[in-house]
Amino acid sequence: MQPTDARKKKVKSILVTLPKPETEKSPYYDLAKKYNVKVDFRSFIHVEGVPAKDFRKEKINLPDYTAVIFTSRNAADHFFRICEEMRYEVPAEMKYFCLSETIALYLQKYIQYRKRKIFFGKQTAADLAEVLKKHASEKFLYPCSDVATEETQKFLQENGYDFTPAVLFRTVCSDLSDLADVFYDVIAFFSPSSIQSLYKNFPDFQQNNTRIAAFGASTQKAILDRSLIVDIPAPTPSAPSMTMAIEQYIKQVNK
Repeated sequence: MQPTDARKKKVKSILVTLPKPETEKSPYYDLAKKYNVKVDFRSFIHVEGVPAKDFRKEKINLPDYTAVIFTSRNAADHFFRICEEMRYEVPAEMKYFCLSETIALYLQKYIQYRKRKIFFGKQTAADLAEVLKKHASEKFLYPCSDVATEETQKFLQENGYDFTPAVLFRTVCSDLSDLADVFYDVIAFFSPSSIQSLYKNFPDFQQNNTRIAAFGASTQKAILDRSLIVDIPAPTPSAPSMTMAIEQYIKQVNK
């Protein structure tokens, strides 16, 4: 369903379905201040680690691997957690391939950054293509969640890398019962899992005048599959981020 002009009503409140930012330096706070709108954060999903006893059933032998591919900070957290629980000391020569510099720098929490072999791309596995080619003989471990991004797996498969996905954490729907009688003008979604959580908590959810902002094609598809309206899609050529897309919308409707 396409949004109609009748839906373009003033925005006074926004719910962002992500954890609250750790610092005040979030573009969402800038948005709230600039347009005098209320912005709340509430994660619709959370991550739970797979216990070591369940991981053992996977029959994955950690010493067999010479490299690890990290697609998120969660993946790094749970890789080092499982190593600790399995009493496995990660060798100093282990190679780390990270989808972004942010993830690479995060590894300082666990290892001596300067003394390790760490490689990173800009955002996707394809960005790592050149580096991976030079290390094609490695045996890669790919820590992921039960809803792993297919894009990375697909890339590794198509290019014939020797890799093993290891499900080390699960994406779980959060309890949102306290939001039952709360109304927001805009709700911003970032993953199909958060839409799933919405319906798990509120099976009879009616969109009515709530404008939905959705980041990414898979999130937008999950919303449309529920016969809901995507009022604010992102990214777009003129709005590469969710905050920019919401700001453009507010400029239009809050006149």
